[in-house]
Amino acid sequence: MAEKRFVLDTNVLIENPKCIAALRNGQENKIHVPYTVLSELDRLKKDARIGHVVSQAVQTLLRDELVRVMDPVFAKDLHDECFDDRILKEVGNAEKSGELSEPILITNDRILQLKAKVYGIACEGYRDSDPFRSESQRYTGFLEEGDDPVANSFVWEAGTPVFHGPDGPRPVTWQNEVWGVRPRSVYQNLALELLLHPDIDLVSIQSEAGYGKTFLALAAALFLTLEKKDNPYRKIYLVKPVVEIGSKLGYLPGDVEEKMLPYVRYVHDLLLKLHDLRPANRVFLDPASENLRLNPKRFEVQPIAFIRGMNIENAVVIIDEMQNLSRGETRALLTRMGEGVKCICLGDTRQVDHPYLNESNNGLNWVVKKLKGFRNYAHIVLKGERSRGPITDMVLKSKL
Repeated sequence: MAEKRFVLDTNVLIENPKCIAALRNGQENKIHVPYTVLSELDRLKKDARIGHVVSQAVQTLLRDELVRVMDPVFAKDLHDECFDDRILKEVGNAEKSGELSEPILITNDRILQLKAKVYGIACEGYRDSDPFRSESQRYTGFLEEGDDPVANSFVWEAGTPVFHGPDGPRPVTWQNEVWGVRPRSVYQNLALELLLHPDIDLVSIQSEAGYGKTFLALAAALFLTLEKKDNPYRKIYLVKPVVEIGSKLGYLPGDVEEKMLPYVRYVHDLLLKLHDLRPANRVFLDPASENLRLNPKRFEVQPIAFIRGMNIENAVVIIDEMQNLSRGETRALLTRMGEGVKCICLGDTRQVDHPYLNESNNGLNWVVKKLKGFRNYAHIVLKGERSRGPITDMVLKSKL
């Protein structure tokens, strides 16, 4: 088969940096990157939304010695505002000079594909897109055959999940039930297995909205603090970063619980739901009241700023929406945990609301990246079809 000369557009490199090896097909084809593409990557690296993805593409280019960056001379004097036009002219200049013979531009930009026809440049799309996934998405808690062993991970064997925990491998063939809550999927069941394990101090759970991670964490926390005997847990802390979406609420009157209520109302609703399943009277000041308020001796909601300087002991700590914490905030928070603490980190790295964080640089992803493999840490990604309800199911399936 004749050698092909592929020229990569910026969007293909960002969507799947591995495309270079695939398109090269061993040593069969040559891969070229226009100098203009480097300029565009340089501009995009400052974009907080995709800067981490651009970094991956750049690292791939640096590591691959067979990729040929086109001579800047072909991009000289090109000042078009549109990078796509510059790329086409650069490829055209290289072809006219004889430097590049029969180039094939690889891009998924439909407009650029149409423009390439006008310039007489052969063009193809790249279908094998591989969008960026954070470490907390890639490591699901399950290992594939041949993967290196990881503490507190799961492996599928003959359709049954086998837990490789502190006590050695054992199949999980039973269904947990905690505070009247029965798991709706095998992944929820395994999450409860991790949440209730006495030798796992820190658990992180990643999932899209609607898969029940907060509900499971609250159910486990109520069980550990109010029901389980011979345990050190006396109180539940719920910690949540306060990041507003849209218009700010401004000054809010009242004490800390009242100020935090707009941000954690869903937690209060979940607690009431669990209270209906099984009375949790001790977490409320007056269980007989119509307006149930939390008993601060048993359940306390705390903003991140209030945790600094505290020494938390004998408690279950739930950190919700951890993807909106920075690495520094995460370290400051987790180093507050003393003896007798079970810490549960929840979030979805695809829903970062903090303007200075992204899918890679956020608290949840840093936890998975740095703590994976520790004997008292575990992580799991919740999956499955059944979630919060039929509308949520429809949205998740449709990839809206």
